[in-house]
Amino acid sequence: MLAAVALGIPLSALGALYPSNTWLQVGPVAAGLPFAWRALARAPISNASAASIAAFVLLHLVAARWSYSFVPYDAWVPALATERNHFDRLVHFAFGALAMAPMVESGVRYWGLSSRMALVFAITFVLAVGGLYEIFEWSLTLALAPEDAGAYNGEQGDMFDAQKDMALAGLGAVLVAPLVRGARWWKGNSQ
Repeated sequence: MLAAVALGIPLSALGALYPSNTWLQVGPVAAGLPFAWRALARAPISNASAASIAAFVLLHLVAARWSYSFVPYDAWVPALATERNHFDRLVHFAFGALAMAPMVESGVRYWGLSSRMALVFAITFVLAVGGLYEIFEWSLTLALAPEDAGAYNGEQGDMFDAQKDMALAGLGAVLVAPLVRGARWWKGNSQ
């Protein structure tokens, strides 16, 4: 899974639609890869949790290639075409859904939380990270040229974009929580 992410990094940068913004999206993934390798060696997680993290990062790298607002998913699946490009909303929802397994597992395995408290922690984590990310996006609008900020943030003229993004991340977490609690796969195999 780490190899797939490592391969996805240069592929997402090739022919990027907004090369000046690419480093903002791909750079942290590239910088974080050695840390992920070390973290997985020190604190292994289940294959399901590792796959959840890898799936989210790969989804993010797809978005980085075109910039979130311009991912041509409507050309790939014309039935999904709408006036607004909703790929960024999909990624926010996916973050909430895909963060649950690794956060619950880590809470139970490594932080001594009960499964119920780990679920509460994981949902809180998703909401907190979503809020911090939206604050980060806002700070970029202050630092970047307006056209670069708009291309990175992907608000597409929606003044409530940040709130909708955070709500979708929270919804993804809440919808997946019962599945994560019922599965308990982390009691068995580790990566």
